Amino acid sequence: QVQLAESGGGLVQPGGSLRLSCTVSGSIFSINAMDWYRQAPGKERELVASISRSGTTNYADSVQGRFTISRNNAKDTVYLQMNSLKPEDTAVYYCNALVMTTPILAENSYWGQGTQVTVSS
Repeated sequence: QVQLAESGGGLVQPGGSLRLSCTVSGSIFSINAMDWYRQAPGKERELVASISRSGTTNYADSVQGRFTISRNNAKDTVYLQMNSLKPEDTAVYYCNALVMTTPILAENSYWGQGTQVTVSS
């Protein structure tokens, strides 16, 4: 079994910063891509940022230049540094990881429980 635990959400004023963390635990052989998604009320879940095991990153246009995704493979943890936050960044943020639990089985996608980020004055 694999679990993802997120932390770091909260209430912040426009222009402020937050750092989200997500740690993977359980039966892990290898963690491949790790991603952050978000879902605002009444909207579909969208990909915010992704990072490969080797560190290649991709960002949604809406967060490019403001958010930074990083990972610590030794700690099985992915981070999302969010700067210059805007009210439209308000959403529940979810961590996703592609995990191989054995060297034989294909990777599976696992989700965290989500953490609320609210940007408001």
